[in-house]
Amino acid sequence: MNIDTSRIEKLLRKLKQKDPALFRAVQRKINQIAQLDRETINHFKNLRGNMSNYKRVHIGSFVLMFKVENDTIIFDKLRHHDEAY
Repeated sequence: MNIDTSRIEKLLRKLKQKDPALFRAVQRKINQIAQLDRETINHFKNLRGNMSNYKRVHIGSFVLMFKVENDTIIFDKLRHHDEAY
C-alpha cells in the first residue's frame, strides 16, 4: 500500500520541533499501518457521522485519523482526544 502524509506534513514538522517523542510515535504508527494489508486495516475502528469513511488509531492521548482510497492510505488529521470527538 502507498501512503500519503501530505495533509499532515506541516503538523509533523511542528511536532518534530516541539515534541520529538510524539513525532517518533506518530512516525512509527504510520509505518506500522503502511505495512498492513487492506483486510487488517479494515479492523481499525471507523469514526461516526460525516467522517464515517475515516479510521482512527490512538497514539497516547492523540488520535490519528486516516482513510483508504484505492491502494493509498491517506493520513489526514492528528488531534488530541478531547478535540477529535
